[in-house]
Amino acid sequence: MPNRPQDLIDNLDDRSRDIFKRIVESYLEAGEPLGSRNLSKLLPNSLSPASVRNVMSDLEQLGLIYSPHISAGRLPTEQGLRFFVDAFMENGTASENERRLIEKQLQGDIPDQATDALLTGASTMLSHISKGAGLVVAAKREEAMKHIEFVRLEETKALAVIVWDSGEVENRVLEIPRGVMASQLAEAANFLNHHVRGQTLKQAKQQIDLRRDDTRKELDTLSADLVERGLAIWAGDNKGAPSQLIVRGRSNLLENLEDAADVERVKLLLDDLERKEEIIHLLEMAETGSGVRIFIGSENRLFSLSGSSLVVAPYRDSNHKVIGALGVIGPTRLNYARIVPMVDYTAQLISKMIERQ
Repeated sequence: MPNRPQDLIDNLDDRSRDIFKRIVESYLEAGEPLGSRNLSKLLPNSLSPASVRNVMSDLEQLGLIYSPHISAGRLPTEQGLRFFVDAFMENGTASENERRLIEKQLQGDIPDQATDALLTGASTMLSHISKGAGLVVAAKREEAMKHIEFVRLEETKALAVIVWDSGEVENRVLEIPRGVMASQLAEAANFLNHHVRGQTLKQAKQQIDLRRDDTRKELDTLSADLVERGLAIWAGDNKGAPSQLIVRGRSNLLENLEDAADVERVKLLLDDLERKEEIIHLLEMAETGSGVRIFIGSENRLFSLSGSSLVVAPYRDSNHKVIGALGVIGPTRLNYARIVPMVDYTAQLISKMIERQ
């Protein structure tokens, strides 16, 4: 069975392509199966429902469409959606009105806002315009620390308050060993402020690792563990994954659900959104190429059950280095033709705004 776009195109005549496109477009617009009788009325050339069914049968054999149940119309398969996106969807640009909307919602009254606020705004904006969930993953900071403090929140949680050289303040919650007292948190903060001030988190972790024995002589065991544990968390995991994931718009996914199957699918998708590490890994895949990438359904194991799609694009710093990615996650019937250029423009705008900072 052919599976490359060109292979599939070679197996379709003009009539088959037209019928396939209309089935996909109907699905993306309404989410409903399209039957042969209704489809025959939409075609410019008069075809009987029987002739349309014959073409549908050929498309099913190619793995492009399927019938959700007996006597129903047809819906595109994941392979069919991928074929449609690759072979038929035009790579347009965001309209002037859409660009103004994106710029207004991102810049607002604070054109030079802090990076974290900018990324949060981008996630919220993407959720709003797509009616899906907006996601942004930020790369690990390479900025130097100016000051750090620890505040005990619970028995096993502490708040790290970091002041960066730029003047930005960042709060992060981290796990701490049981039994750590406020005095030990203060001791750990004093140690870091004295020994690694002016260094990036990566540099600080490397220095602590090199002088691990000396560290334990200067600090008691629990405080030393806090220093090492904290820096390891802030610097990212062993896979080098970014540590900040912003998700906005989960509630959008619950709107306009019409049947139990839709509700169950969205429940699975919401479970997917809680799997932070896998989403970060998926977004990082956007860094391997330029421009927008589209992941449909089981093309990624994260969506193997919920059958969702992700439209994602990288954003860059002033040196044109990829430092993160942003995108939209939602059902496979996303309006790709509209969302792809909007995600692309948002990524370009974020890059320009970060460059100006």
